[in-house]
Amino acid sequence: MNGTSGRRLSTATRVAAMAGVLLLAACGGPSSRPGLVSRPAGVAGPVSYQRVAIEGLPGWSTDRVADALPVFRRSCERLRAVSPNSMVGPSVWGSRASDWQAACAVAARLPAFDDDAARRFFAERFQAWQVTGAGDPTGLFTGYYEAALDGSLSPSAVYSTPIYGVPLDLRMEGGKGMRVSGGRSLPYPDRAAIEEGAISGVAPVIMWARDPVDVFMLHIQGSGQVRLPDGRIQRIGYAANNGHPFVGIGAIMRDRGLGDGSSMIAIRAWLRANPAEGRALMRENPRFIFFRPIEGEGPIGAQGLPLTGGRSLAVDPSSVPLGAPVWLATSDAHGETVNRLMVAQDTGSAIKGAVRGDFFWGSGEEALYHAGGMKSAGRYWVLVPRGGRNAVAQN
Repeated sequence: MNGTSGRRLSTATRVAAMAGVLLLAACGGPSSRPGLVSRPAGVAGPVSYQRVAIEGLPGWSTDRVADALPVFRRSCERLRAVSPNSMVGPSVWGSRASDWQAACAVAARLPAFDDDAARRFFAERFQAWQVTGAGDPTGLFTGYYEAALDGSLSPSAVYSTPIYGVPLDLRMEGGKGMRVSGGRSLPYPDRAAIEEGAISGVAPVIMWARDPVDVFMLHIQGSGQVRLPDGRIQRIGYAANNGHPFVGIGAIMRDRGLGDGSSMIAIRAWLRANPAEGRALMRENPRFIFFRPIEGEGPIGAQGLPLTGGRSLAVDPSSVPLGAPVWLATSDAHGETVNRLMVAQDTGSAIKGAVRGDFFWGSGEEALYHAGGMKSAGRYWVLVPRGGRNAVAQN
């Protein structure tokens, strides 16, 4: 995925940072229409929320809303641990965990694959709030996916690029990777040094890959499915990073006239066609990622739950609570309209701002096709259960 791994906050780090959180209470603020909520330190601009009719959301009548229902039910698993009286989201919503728990109880009883029933459920049980930042309801939406690559549990002439586990000597200090050498605490080696053998003997190799370009893309995405020679699939996910900043090579390519650089597909093609120059270019991103095996479903998002391609959205949780249904209106990497119900289940180090999201497209090449160059303007609306002040305001 994109962040602490590359651009995104990693799977394991997201889980650790957000452990036990389903619906993070955004910051409080005055009750008004629209509701204006001040942002926490480090997040630019105010965020406001305006009630709108769900039936008026763009594409509301055409989306397969039932496809989002099991995703929401999965997020409901985390809500059971939240105290019923806890406030959820900004105070203008007047929303408590008990309201969400009641909605989850109804969702659990709905029939599967019944689009009409699912649409009625969300329309009757939820209020839509449009999210606006600094007076502008339009923001940026990007895409990410789960990488797929060929690998082996043992090295060979075919499988020669290591995928490392967490080094024994890595420690994080203030977000920076450090190691002790000669009694001194020193910055952890960067990508170039690691590829030259700087962590040999102190970092386990959990797998060996066929293509170094695929491994680089894996580092950017933060999770992947590795196809083993016997046909088995082994999932791996982010475990740690070396603490160096992420540097996107697409902009470097464009600045130097090396190629398109506007999408992951174009970047990958250029790196493969220019192996020597490509290796040097990849080293200009000093961040290096360490992985761990993942058993069962995946990849794992910030709630500690498996993500669902086409229905899971990474958000800034200071604006949108994790676990909340979100109606998204944007377009994919090829300009195709995307109007659909998502669920906020992930976060990212680059996903900051009132109207900002990262669309999880799933796994493999088809997902890469949609996600690879997605950088689209769009809007979104948070769906909040009717209850408390939210219900009173509607009556």
